[in-house]
Amino acid sequence: PRGRLRLAVSSIAERFLAGPFLAAFTAAHPDVELDVTVTDDDVDIVADGYDAGVRLGEVIEQDMIAVPVAGDERQIAVCAPSYLERHGAPSHPAHLAAHRCIGWRPAPGSAPYRWEFSEEGKDFRVTVPPTVTTNNMALMIKLAVAGAGITFGMEESFRPHLVRGELVPVLEAYSPYFAGFYLYYPSRRNLAPKLRALVDHLQASRAAWTAPKP
Repeated sequence: PRGRLRLAVSSIAERFLAGPFLAAFTAAHPDVELDVTVTDDDVDIVADGYDAGVRLGEVIEQDMIAVPVAGDERQIAVCAPSYLERHGAPSHPAHLAAHRCIGWRPAPGSAPYRWEFSEEGKDFRVTVPPTVTTNNMALMIKLAVAGAGITFGMEESFRPHLVRGELVPVLEAYSPYFAGFYLYYPSRRNLAPKLRALVDHLQASRAAWTAPKP
């Protein structure tokens, strides 16, 4: 395998972007040049000249070949223990309107992302009035850890802070798991060796990722 391998990867595909996975791939295939664009735009990988992409399974076109990156994922609401001490925890997503929330928007001209939950098998979205809105997940996490409010995102994004006790989940009963991230690419009879190498590397690495971390 050799040549440039262009990938368009969602910014919240934490396990794929964590570092060790791609570092191991480049070490095993030194003649492959990885060109990774981290983007949350609605990318057409064929029209934009990418070899493959990584996105949540629910938004991948049906004519693509999709290979699971890891197991199921979920989105959760989190905050710092200090925030809970001052304001208490919401008992239902509808109560978020009375809390200080840290929201996300993809671009300045777009509406803030509506937080997604599920109750009795029915999905619903909640419009929260953010105290702070940003397009940067790292800032959202820093603010939440500092006690500025409740924020919302992929559980994997918060994992290190949950393990250390800097953040705690709220409203978990309304946050079910769903199909996670997939590496996807156009259906081709002859897969380029560089992309085949990445698919094989992913499948070999998946076993360590599929079980949810404690």
